[in-house]
Amino acid sequence: MKILSLNTGRVQPLLIEGQSHVSGIRKSPREGRVAVAPLGLEGDEQADLSVHGGLSKAVYAYPQEHYAFWQTVRAQARVAGWNEPLAPGALGENLTLQGLTEKDVWVGDVLRFADCDLAVSEPRQPCFKFNAVMGFNQAAKLMSQSGWCGFYLAVLKPGSLQAGEAFELVPGPREVNIAELFRAKMRRA
Repeated sequence: MKILSLNTGRVQPLLIEGQSHVSGIRKSPREGRVAVAPLGLEGDEQADLSVHGGLSKAVYAYPQEHYAFWQTVRAQARVAGWNEPLAPGALGENLTLQGLTEKDVWVGDVLRFADCDLAVSEPRQPCFKFNAVMGFNQAAKLMSQSGWCGFYLAVLKPGSLQAGEAFELVPGPREVNIAELFRAKMRRA
């Protein structure tokens, strides 16, 4: 398991159906070590702290294993070419991970890095801004149906991270799986 890409972004305008909204969903890869504080990665911003950010949602992780699905559905929606890869951070994630998906992680599990510990807190819930960055209006619905939502992390031990860094998964209480919690939340929505 490792970080394939570490991504940050600043709050900026996002045009959605002719209206301007502010968002920090557009993330770009960073080089070198990046500081991790209790509220997230140095250089990263969130626009709506009621749904993103804060102590329990300081860092958003997304499995690279789902990128091929999003590349395919974007091509089917005719917003991208069939061979047009998604750039790291395209789903708004801070950490593009390899080797750890929603079905393998539980609330309270810890991702232990050499200089930083991050605790799994909850699944991401898709919103209209996700539709905008993916380029078609069914993206949030597809995330809800697939369960490929990624997960938020709280910072247990501040430090630093970098792309290419491996990590260890330290099991927590193993009471609620991220995939199960996401399905339960989507049934209530």
